[in-house]
Amino acid sequence: MREVVLFFLIVVAGTAGEMCVSRAMKGIGEVHDFSPRSVQSFLLQSLRLPWMWLGIALMSLGFFSLLAILSFQEVSFVVPVSALSYAAGAFGAKAFLGERINRNRWIGIAVVCIGVTIVWWSRK
Repeated sequence: MREVVLFFLIVVAGTAGEMCVSRAMKGIGEVHDFSPRSVQSFLLQSLRLPWMWLGIALMSLGFFSLLAILSFQEVSFVVPVSALSYAAGAFGAKAFLGERINRNRWIGIAVVCIGVTIVWWSRK
C-alpha cells in the first residue's frame, strides 16, 4: 500500500508541481536578456508568484516521495513506473494549461503506459 501511495505522490504531486511552475513562468514570459541584472529581476519576479511556490512545494513532495520509495525498491522498477508522470503531464497540460496535444504524442504516451504496465507486472 505504501508503494502505491508513494508512486501516486511521485506522479501526481510532481506533475502538478510542474504544471504550477509552468503556469507561473507563462505569466512572466520568455527570457530574452541573460545579463546578471535581467536574470536577477526574472528570478525575483518569479518568486513573487503563488503558482511558483505551490509548484515548488508539490515538486518537493514528489521528490521526497521518490527518495522514500528508493529506500526500499529497486531503481530498475521505480524509474520506469514513475514514467507515468509523462502521461499525467500530458493530461494536465491539456486540462490545466489548455495545450493541444497531437495524435502522435498520444500514441507515444500510450506506449509509455504499456511499458509501465509491463514493468509493474514484472515486479517481485
